[in-house]
Amino acid sequence: MADSAAKLKAHGFSGPNSVHDNLHETRLIEMAIAKGEARLADGGALVALTGLHTGRSASDKYVVKDAGSEDKVWWEANKALSPEHFAQLHADMMAYAKGREIFVQDLWGGADPSHRLPVRVITEFAWHSLFIRHLLIRPDAASLKDFEPAFTVIDLPGFKADPVRHGCTTSTIIALDFTRRMVLIAGTSYAGEMKKSVFTILNYLLPEKGVMPMHCSANSSSKGDVAIFFGLSGTGKTTLSADSARTLVGDDEHGWGPNGVFNFEGGCYAKVIRLSREAEPEIYATTERFGTVLENVVCDPETGALDLDDERYTENTRAAYPIHFIPHASETGRVGHPANVIMLTADAFGVLPPIAKLSPSQAMYHFLSGFTARLAGTEKGMGREPEPTFSTCFGAPFMPLHPSVYGNLLRDLIDEHDCDCWLVNTGWNGGPASAGGTRMPIKLTRALLHGVLNGSLATSQWNHDPVFGFRIPVAVGGVNAKVLNPREAWGDKQAYDIQARRLADLFRDNFRKFIPYVDERVLRAADQIAQAAG
Repeated sequence: MADSAAKLKAHGFSGPNSVHDNLHETRLIEMAIAKGEARLADGGALVALTGLHTGRSASDKYVVKDAGSEDKVWWEANKALSPEHFAQLHADMMAYAKGREIFVQDLWGGADPSHRLPVRVITEFAWHSLFIRHLLIRPDAASLKDFEPAFTVIDLPGFKADPVRHGCTTSTIIALDFTRRMVLIAGTSYAGEMKKSVFTILNYLLPEKGVMPMHCSANSSSKGDVAIFFGLSGTGKTTLSADSARTLVGDDEHGWGPNGVFNFEGGCYAKVIRLSREAEPEIYATTERFGTVLENVVCDPETGALDLDDERYTENTRAAYPIHFIPHASETGRVGHPANVIMLTADAFGVLPPIAKLSPSQAMYHFLSGFTARLAGTEKGMGREPEPTFSTCFGAPFMPLHPSVYGNLLRDLIDEHDCDCWLVNTGWNGGPASAGGTRMPIKLTRALLHGVLNGSLATSQWNHDPVFGFRIPVAVGGVNAKVLNPREAWGDKQAYDIQARRLADLFRDNFRKFIPYVDERVLRAADQIAQAAG
């Protein structure tokens, strides 16, 4: 207890009633249930509700602006907080923590020993401690003896921020101070804020070491060829990387450096709304396993039976579990350099093809664009039409540096390792989601990806898309040719042409801000789409 109390004192804590230091999973589950934080489902998963916040609070995230960060951080996409407000927030959170039970986990962010980040995560909820123990990498007992954190994350959901005292706009705040090497999270019980804060830290630190941090999943074959899957939430990163024929490296966050690709995490964080036992058997199995943490999943209060189709709390229901819950998961989290770079989008406009071959310059264009589309009706305030989302680098909320930093790193790595680049649409085909389009079946997408990964697609004949400039395969065995060419899948070809030009117009307008930062090759890719938009 003395050592545990000393740990907390180093981070500003004083007088907590009890400190639970690096508890194992079973003990954390027992405590979460005993404290009324969560309950067991039939099958053994731990089910927790996050209340008001069922997703990330992007508008409540801040970075301390000081001499060290002022000229480095991309302030167009990151909200500034003064050092004084951060200090006041920290002091008030420490006062709140006095006399409370506190849980500590010492963990690593990054599977590559030469680049991993020692992180101490301090929480007031047992289930949050379990969550982050799953999601980051657990050091062995010998490593814990000499563990020294490089960053600290303090997560106190019960504390409510004061906009006047703390320089924020609501009672929720996620504040990162790169000088003090500390993250403060308050006013939200959504556990994903912790893992995304560590991702943001790595995105800040690693580019200076020549390592590309990526919001992507990754897998590899038995022969060692590696594929990475960029994508925003809901586009299929977790689902498509969990392939029984390949080794899963990780489902969400990776680095790509001189030694190859490495996972930042030790677990997975999968969306489970309407999860299919048939289409996604490996992920589905985790929802019935002791140790998995389920967020905002409906659970019968009497029987503990789960209803993965019920969205009463949120569409963003989640499962958090250690990566070894997935068969064929990598034991090291490290692989070689990728042969294929795949960019996932869920196009609810029904314009983009299920798969397209990109040139390296087109890959940079789509990486900086980071396009997907949210389906109408799934979020409060959305109308009938799909809503486009452009999140640069497929992860703008987690990118503290200017997108050109990440774009240039990725460009150089693709050139150096001669990667094949692809755009995969996991969204709609034959029309927009709001007017008769159909969702791409997972089975179809997997079949196309297998063609990419086994090399058979390389022998295809290709059509040139006149609007977006990429190449579309003419035929793929077992796939309807009309599905491959999105215009042919629409009954009304003129309606398709109008919709395609509308989407090209959105791409053009979004990309204008990147024009000063890209080379001539990427400018040519951008010009083609701009011309098609008219």
